[in-house]
Amino acid sequence: MTAVLPIQQAIEDRLRSSLKIEHLEVTDTSGNCGSSYAVTIVSPDFAKKMTLARHKLVNQILVDEIAQLHAFSQKTLTPEQWAAEKAKA
Repeated sequence: MTAVLPIQQAIEDRLRSSLKIEHLEVTDTSGNCGSSYAVTIVSPDFAKKMTLARHKLVNQILVDEIAQLHAFSQKTLTPEQWAAEKAKA
């Protein structure tokens, strides 16, 4: 198991303190150098928000963390969307 980098922990902590999180995955997509991350966030806070509004919300929450990264991607889902996606798998 690889060690959690400080930026990864900061991303997780900031999201968990700002949103109601039902599922959160923070993945280092940079080959473990910590410069690129992908997140999957499942939250009821995303209900009735379009994808762009969800992404803006996450970007506002993580403004300091994203500024330190080379790349950041996000997947934002409601619990219902997450359940439907898992059912397809």
